[in-house]
Parts: sequence; structure tokens; C-alpha cells
Amino acid sequence: MTKAKAPRMIEQAAQAALEKKASDLVLLGMKGVVSFTDYFLLCTGASAPQVRAISDSVEEQLRRRGLRPAHSEGYEQAEWVLLDYVDFVVHVFSPRARAYYDLERLWRRAARLPVPCDFRSGHPERSRGVPEDERPKE
Repeated sequence: MTKAKAPRMIEQAAQAALEKKASDLVLLGMKGVVSFTDYFLLCTGASAPQVRAISDSVEEQLRRRGLRPAHSEGYEQAEWVLLDYVDFVVHVFSPRARAYYDLERLWRRAARLPVPCDFRSGHPERSRGVPEDERPKE
């Protein structure tokens, strides 16, 4: 995946998570904070089955676009599922794990960016939070 495609794939991952009723979506810009990825997409599922459904939906949506995670873990326990796509990492938490690990606090130096889609209104909207030079060319 090229760096230019990452924002588009993050948008697809966020859409897939929201379609399974994920809550508390947060996008952290990790450039300059860590060397192993550019973005973290965090979200929460209310139960173990929902955490699995969200992670399945994200994987399926991105697989349809030719992208597979380089690494994944936590699916069986469904407390914290990590899907590593190299340029971005999707974290799907249970409410308890989200509060306990508190990645927003741990990575407080990271820029908090608007999630690149909003399905609460029923209409996807492009984020203005992703820098213009990193947005996919239409």
C-alpha cells in the first residue's frame, strides 16, 4: 500500500466499524511519535461478539480492496483486537480494555484527527482532518 492510499483505507476501515455499530472512534496521527505506523484507529464494541464482528467487518472490507493485515491478534479473547496494516493499525476494544489501556492517554503526544467518515447522519462525509497532501486523489 502506498502512503497516499492509507487515508482512503482508514476511511474504509472506519466505515466498516461503524456499520457494525462500533462506538467512540478516534483517529490518532502517529507520525513523529512512533516509527512503526502513521495512524491508530481506535474503536469500541459493547461485547465480545460485537468486538469480533467489528474486526471481521474491517478485515473483510479491506480485503475486498486488496489489503490484508500484516499481523493481527486478540480475536479469540475479543478484549482488544489489533489489526496491523503497517501504515495504520486498527484497535478494536471492549469497554473494559479501552478504559484500562487508555491508548489516548498513553499516546497523548499524537495528534487527534477527525475520523474520516461519519455515518451517524446516514451520509458519509470526507474528513477535513487528514492533511490535504495525504488525501487520496479522486
